[in-house]
Amino acid sequence: MSAPITFVTPPLGLGDAREFTLRGIDGADGLFALEAADGARLFVLDAARYVPEYSPEINDAQAGLIGLERAEDGLALVVANPAEGGTTVNLLAPIVLNLTNGLAAQVILDDQDQPLQHRLTTTQRAAS
Repeated sequence: MSAPITFVTPPLGLGDAREFTLRGIDGADGLFALEAADGARLFVLDAARYVPEYSPEINDAQAGLIGLERAEDGLALVVANPAEGGTTVNLLAPIVLNLTNGLAAQVILDDQDQPLQHRLTTTQRAAS
């Protein structure tokens, strides 16, 4: 899978980049590389696949930024941070992608108690 993605505001930590390509990683369902033309790259996971108990709720203003009208048209991606001690994902600031128009936004879940670094368990990593 490869699809163009346009962020309505640049994702955190990647400068001013707004145009990206979302590329699936061969042999790892639900794992993607989000790549900008300048070489910036993030690895993101399909939250529903790797952290099934996670169900972020965005507000109407956040949904409106990307033209998201129906929850089923959205995809929540979480930024993965691989490290020697295991991979963590950011559940506080998911990337929400509107599958119908290719617009995305990294949103901050202000009113939800979510960790910035959630460690994936062996079971979650094996879910792929």
